[in-house]
Amino acid sequence: MADPVTPLSLLEACWRDLLLGVVQGLTEFLPISSTAHLKAVPVLLGWGDPGVSVTAAIQLGSIVAVIAYFRVDLLQVLRGISRAMRHGQWREPDARLGLAMALGTVPILAIGLGIKLFWDSGYETSPLRSVPSIAIVSIVMAVLLALAERYGPRIKQLTDVAGRDGLVIGLAQCLALIPGVSRSGSTLTASLFDGWQRPDAARFSFLLGIPAITIAGLVELKDAFASSASSGPLPLLVGISSAALVSWLAIDWLLKFLQRHSTWIFVGYRLVFGVVLLVWWSIDGAN
Repeated sequence: MADPVTPLSLLEACWRDLLLGVVQGLTEFLPISSTAHLKAVPVLLGWGDPGVSVTAAIQLGSIVAVIAYFRVDLLQVLRGISRAMRHGQWREPDARLGLAMALGTVPILAIGLGIKLFWDSGYETSPLRSVPSIAIVSIVMAVLLALAERYGPRIKQLTDVAGRDGLVIGLAQCLALIPGVSRSGSTLTASLFDGWQRPDAARFSFLLGIPAITIAGLVELKDAFASSASSGPLPLLVGISSAALVSWLAIDWLLKFLQRHSTWIFVGYRLVFGVVLLVWWSIDGAN
């Protein structure tokens, strides 16, 4: 399947990145994989793969949204860590939450740095970023989320968080480096398996993602602007802005949704999404 190589005009590039921002905002915090959709949607529309740098940079819009949405929580965490460092009060909920976020970030930073240093160009063109791979991964993750939804005891709350929880869920977050897994999906699935209540699992997933997504976006920002040099920085800024707005709405909706509903709707969506991609890929490959 060959991606088109015709350069986009400024208007086309702005429209593309606007749509990519909307897709990013809708899918970053829902357990359905933003990477998969940012790869699949442009290809389906004939624009080709926007690349790792552009998609990572657009994720900065989601970070702006999640930091703004959870600004009170983040201030409490910082104050809790400050008190703990001064008085040794590491058993306070805010200090434990900060410690869990820090421990949970270490694994994905280590693996992500390894990929950037030793497999950067190979990752960009890896079969893992192919449409059939994304489709299969989406289906597998749907099954795992279904099992977590069915068998997770759902007794833990965010006030119960400990460093061990951060490390376990942080290891699951590393799976998001595989396109189609979904960072939100992997952390939410691991949290449910580990006994978390749905709203608390989603809340911790959002908070845990702040350091990793921020660093990834900043690292790729220079390359993203370089890859968009022909149309200037405006399209990328449009994409980041639309991602920020839609991400805010998606976060607010998901937290309210999970207070009264299960994750089965996302299980069904991921199954359908994966099957549709496989069918489309097989038909397109046959032509």
